[in-house]
Amino acid sequence: MKPKTDGTRLIAQNKKARHEYEILETLEAGLVLMGSEVKSLRDGKVSFKDGYVRFTNGEAVLVGVHIAPYAHAVHTGHEPERPRKLLVHRHQITAWSAKTAQKGLTVVPLKMYWKAGMAKLEIGLARGKKHHDQREDLKRRAVERDMARER
Repeated sequence: MKPKTDGTRLIAQNKKARHEYEILETLEAGLVLMGSEVKSLRDGKVSFKDGYVRFTNGEAVLVGVHIAPYAHAVHTGHEPERPRKLLVHRHQITAWSAKTAQKGLTVVPLKMYWKAGMAKLEIGLARGKKHHDQREDLKRRAVERDMARER
């Protein structure tokens, strides 16, 4: 008998975000996608390189995330870096847009995954780290790794 899982399968993860930002809060959001984008996501062809979330007209929009064109799509494929609407509750949009406007925070995509057959995106409310904070994190991880190795 197979062990039960939570039904999620990771598509891609933004490792750079945790290195460059201090994540204060996280939130799960749905994505509005075209058919060729879904096929490309099933192949795992997504890059978060310069992705962020922008709040405009009471909507959350994912900007700068590259989903590669699907090779076997018909002539009506998709644009790789088009803005994609996120499906988030209105009260969450107003709260997070207020926080980003007042406190100088930003919203970055953390990971994309499948949940019950739907593509989901975990976004995080983040504050940028200073260069010395990044070095401290690297030192702390090296010490933890050495301690684990000694055991």
